[in-house]
Amino acid sequence: MASKDNAASSANPGRIKQIAQTYKMAKRVDPKIGWVIAAVGIVTFGVFLAIGFLVGHPVYLGILGFVLAFLAMAIIFGRRAEKAAFSQMEGQPGAAAAVLDNIGRGWTTTPAVAVNRSQDVVHRAVGKAGIVLVAEGNPNRVKGLLASEKKKMARIVVDVPVHDIVVGTGEGQTPLKKVRTTMLKYPRVLTGPQVTATNDRLRALGDLMSNMPVPKGPMPKGARMPRGPKMR
Repeated sequence: MASKDNAASSANPGRIKQIAQTYKMAKRVDPKIGWVIAAVGIVTFGVFLAIGFLVGHPVYLGILGFVLAFLAMAIIFGRRAEKAAFSQMEGQPGAAAAVLDNIGRGWTTTPAVAVNRSQDVVHRAVGKAGIVLVAEGNPNRVKGLLASEKKKMARIVVDVPVHDIVVGTGEGQTPLKKVRTTMLKYPRVLTGPQVTATNDRLRALGDLMSNMPVPKGPMPKGARMPRGPKMR
């Protein structure tokens, strides 16, 4: 029992520290986040407390209002913190790979399956919706990368839907914060064994991450992609 209590007590400071760091990060982008969260909590609690006085049960509804106010504050904090994180990542090479890493269960992601020296990158995700190629970089240049990757996959993957997403805010592009939502909306057409078989075949293609020192997360602006080995 003592070991469990010690583990729990050591985990709580870690969670609190993580929340504090997230709040500081979000506040740099969204200075009003603290006021908004406080207002949501006060209004929610005040409404339930007022209803409690009207119906003659201020204690019960006050407790309920406190719990719901805390829940509402947590939801608002999570949404605004997520929005702040996406705004900081927007436009940074490798940001899409970070989003794919957190897309959830059922997807197998491979970052940087295609890349050029201008930091245009194509990442790959495989799930029950098929294959999704997520490109980030110059819209004109990534078209060539996407076409090349599709042609390469066509030799070993047959009858598997291939979707492509170009990350950006321009016409025909998908904002970074909507990449995950867009992928989850694709219809599920593959079974579990078919997804496994598709992944096994695609592994034969390899990926640039195994041969090049490319970071998985967002890269600092102005960094240059290392020159990879020439293909014979």
